[in-house]
Amino acid sequence: MGTADHYHAHLDIIVDGRQVAVPADLGIDPATGAMSAVHTHTPDGIVHVEADTVGETFTLGQLFTEWNVRLTTSQLGSLSGEPLKVYVDGEVQTGDPAFLNLADEQQITVVYGDQQVDIPDSHDFSGI
Repeated sequence: MGTADHYHAHLDIIVDGRQVAVPADLGIDPATGAMSAVHTHTPDGIVHVEADTVGETFTLGQLFTEWNVRLTTSQLGSLSGEPLKVYVDGEVQTGDPAFLNLADEQQITVVYGDQQVDIPDSHDFSGI
């Protein structure tokens, strides 16, 4: 964890039409409190990026690695065989979602399954 650059993104995960919580304390060592540059504090989907250097690149895959959940173009954890789509600010993304660069005040939505869902195009970051 660094202090040169600090920003937040928001992550929603929807599986078969249902919201899945992003756990608190991803990327935080429970024994020492040491934090990875990409981490969570609460189970509200807020992803914190705290870097040693301004302009470092961090990816959605790094958060999923901290979570120990596989994220590929066709797999979310142990789930595969259904459509997997990733949206940023309401726009569908192409390519490997693990390589999606995190950015300040970005709304990321990962959707697994065929159900029709409302895709948020923003998040209110004012309370952070």
